[in-house]
Amino acid sequence: MMKRALVISALTAATALVAAGAIYGPEMYAGYRFMSALDEHDAQYQANGGAWPQLQDTCALCHGAHGQPRDAQYASLAGQSAAYIEAQLHAFADGHRHSPQMSPLAANLNGEQIKLLAGYFSQQKAEWTEPGASNKPLEQRGQDLVATKACTACHGKGLSGGPIAPRIAGQGEFYLIDQLTAFKRGDRKDPSQAMNAMASSLSDDDIQAIAHYLGTLAPTTE
Repeated sequence: MMKRALVISALTAATALVAAGAIYGPEMYAGYRFMSALDEHDAQYQANGGAWPQLQDTCALCHGAHGQPRDAQYASLAGQSAAYIEAQLHAFADGHRHSPQMSPLAANLNGEQIKLLAGYFSQQKAEWTEPGASNKPLEQRGQDLVATKACTACHGKGLSGGPIAPRIAGQGEFYLIDQLTAFKRGDRKDPSQAMNAMASSLSDDDIQAIAHYLGTLAPTTE
């Protein structure tokens, strides 16, 4: 009788486990997969930029995760050269470039933090920010103006940027309009004055066409 009772108890326990597995198994497996994915994300994050939170996380509100915004009014930092990002942060900090948001933020960074941010964002993959609605005539006009103004001379092949000039391919259309307008008005100054001179020759319609065209270009790493 005792042996039979033990067998019955074992079978009952096994049945209960099977039933519990049927009920809770999918949730437990989903939880396991979530935790595994979280661990994998954390490992990738640390390999990419270090333990969370990092200094670059404070930039995500405007510039997006990994420096790639989804709002066309903000600059894409992903894939820009480290030298260019570093120079712009120093310009904001020193008052040579003005922004109500960026100037106080940059002023609170030390030289090592600026280098870390520049290095981090330069290693990230650039993507389109937010292409506007298709307008082929406007795009063609912008392409012609970019060729006429020889923008690749400073911004490089594919307009992918370099040490002294940023990647402008795939940047947000609204951001590009703001920056070209600022150069035209003298609100933003290029140390070489090349951008100010070029932008001063553009009409507002020219600026819109150039910005629209650049916003349609796929960012490259060339």
